[in-house]
Amino acid sequence: MNDSTKTIEPRTLSDLPVTERSNEELFFNRELSWLQFNRRVLHEALDERTPLLERVGFLAIFNSNLDEFFQKRVGGLKRQIAAGVTTRTPDGLTPKQQLHAIRETVLEMLAQQAECFEAIIKPALAQEDIGLLQWTDLTEDEKSFASDYFQNNLFPVLTPLAVDPGHPFPFISNLSTSLGVILQYPSDANPSRPHGDSEEMHFARVKVPRILPQWVRLGDDQSPLRFIRIENIIQQHLDQLFEGMTIVHVMPFRITRNADIERDEEDAEDLLELVEQELRVRRLANVIRLEVPSDFDETMTQFLVRELNLDETDVYHMPAELDYTDLWTIHSIGLPHLTKRPWSPVPPPRLTDEEADIFSVIRNGDIMVHHPYESFGSSVERFIRAAAADPAVVALKLTLYRTSKDSPFIPELIKAAEAGKQVVCLVELSARFDEERNVQLAQTLEKAGVHVVYGLVGLKTHTKTALVVRHESDGMKVYCHIGTGNYNSKTAQLYTDLGLFTCKPHLTNELTQLFHYLTGRSLKKDFKHLLVAPVNMKTRFIQMIDRETTHAQAWVQRGSDPQDPQRPRIIAKMNSLEDRDVCRKLYEASKAGVQINLIVRGFCCLKPQIPDLSENITVTSVIGQFLEHSRIYYFHNNGQNEFFFGSADWMSRNLNSRVECIVPVEEPTLQKRLWQILTIMLEDQRQAWDLQPDGTYIQRQPNSSKEEIGTQQQLMKIAKKTPS
Repeated sequence: MNDSTKTIEPRTLSDLPVTERSNEELFFNRELSWLQFNRRVLHEALDERTPLLERVGFLAIFNSNLDEFFQKRVGGLKRQIAAGVTTRTPDGLTPKQQLHAIRETVLEMLAQQAECFEAIIKPALAQEDIGLLQWTDLTEDEKSFASDYFQNNLFPVLTPLAVDPGHPFPFISNLSTSLGVILQYPSDANPSRPHGDSEEMHFARVKVPRILPQWVRLGDDQSPLRFIRIENIIQQHLDQLFEGMTIVHVMPFRITRNADIERDEEDAEDLLELVEQELRVRRLANVIRLEVPSDFDETMTQFLVRELNLDETDVYHMPAELDYTDLWTIHSIGLPHLTKRPWSPVPPPRLTDEEADIFSVIRNGDIMVHHPYESFGSSVERFIRAAAADPAVVALKLTLYRTSKDSPFIPELIKAAEAGKQVVCLVELSARFDEERNVQLAQTLEKAGVHVVYGLVGLKTHTKTALVVRHESDGMKVYCHIGTGNYNSKTAQLYTDLGLFTCKPHLTNELTQLFHYLTGRSLKKDFKHLLVAPVNMKTRFIQMIDRETTHAQAWVQRGSDPQDPQRPRIIAKMNSLEDRDVCRKLYEASKAGVQINLIVRGFCCLKPQIPDLSENITVTSVIGQFLEHSRIYYFHNNGQNEFFFGSADWMSRNLNSRVECIVPVEEPTLQKRLWQILTIMLEDQRQAWDLQPDGTYIQRQPNSSKEEIGTQQQLMKIAKKTPS
């Protein structure tokens, strides 16, 4: 047979290189993967091992997460559809198809949430003498208390807004709950009165004020723990707001507005003014979701759909509560036997002496802190406080992405500036949902003489870094802190994060150059130690993955024993994984034999455990009392064991569109601690979930009482036992 006519056998899937495989084979849908993450959050409310009031809290977290998802992700899809975008995701879905898939998944989870609340949580609370009640459940004394509460607290605050030719449909603020009221003039109304037709129906809206507790405790602190929703109290007293009118129907509803607003920074002359304008635009952005109760009024719902310019698929019928975020009031009851034992962070071992000079301690060796196990106040806050007060400090530089309303850092920066120090604060104005606070914070700092920088056009500054320059006997000495979390004292008690204090010149010199990059348009490209996005971070990570792949090829030639401690290995812990280039490199490494363990709390677009593609990759998610927020990266590197941590996930936005910083951890004692953290998480049988090839997650089940202790409980025990 002539060679040109030979039959070519089709290649098997395993023969195909990663570069020739379709995106649908390689990637999960980002939005649906995120919903799987929120399903794991909801499971914490369903899990009877979770203390009762913590289960209430997880219902609130699930709701809050979903609100943000609709504002950002669904809002973005809506904007794409309006613009006529039909581009498909890596898994092959158009924006419309994604919205359909999202709706189906969300409706299923909302039903599960409602059943959990009504059939499990409320009865369990009642058994603990905590009543979440309707008006008909109240005693006469309680009704009297609620009526007095209405008169004293609500009646003066409420503003009923009618809709008629003289009163247009009112503006409804984002994530607000309202009472829609259908009114009718009584039959004996004066016919000469405008719109006095007793047959005509009129719509009015009453906003439920957020400034007051949404669950009102009936009675004083000595009374039983019995609560009623504030909207329920308002509903029972609407006749006092619409005196003389006939109330035909009342329906609570809640709206969500799009927060995915398009911005053109390239043409902006003033970034501060641009963000302030965006805040105004967002306030008036399109409504993208309408939530109504399951016993909704059809006529009123259709009226709202028309007025809000919605589609039927934007309406979500809520089987129980409209807004579970209000349950934080109930969670805050804090009965010890119904909550997890409160955790008090311990001082880091090398910082227990509060009188010691923190700069001297850092000179004696790098310090790594792990929050919230170790105190943020006695480490990071102390570092900034010492820098502001120390007369030897001549300069203080800090990046602020998100911080708390009553941040202790702001007065310290102002104090340092007033003392004549060179103080620079880079405030990221575009931190989603914190823009308004950051604008106010930036203006406050500027008025106090702090040099405020708003970041780089087109890039969010997400790095968590602080730099202190101190005049010492042998010249200027630079100290720095590089972390995985924000300079936020509140979230430092709720999020797991890492920070490194160092004065090693090869690191502090590069961090100084990074600040020059942020404030002075430096074009430095040759960071040798720090991984800086968007400069060298992605390239360096891909090089390190490729290096493990090369080592794996040599390891296979040596015999490739899976239990060989010298087997090439990558362990990476992050919030989310999506960057396609990094994922493809991980697939190639897996095919070469690299053992890859990914610890990804949130969404993950990479598909693990696919034969001949990712069978050497596992993906684990840990959900618990604290939100896992630290990013840690380990590479075996032929036994040289390289560790890094910092602010960036393996996501395209982190690697390409944000300023990020990841630092190498070089001291063996600190590397040992990082290895311990990663090992505990990978071996967790209580809080860990394993991602399956089909995109679902399976929670691990402990086989013994010893395995009942999850990652976070183990790390608390270790922190308590660590010698001071």
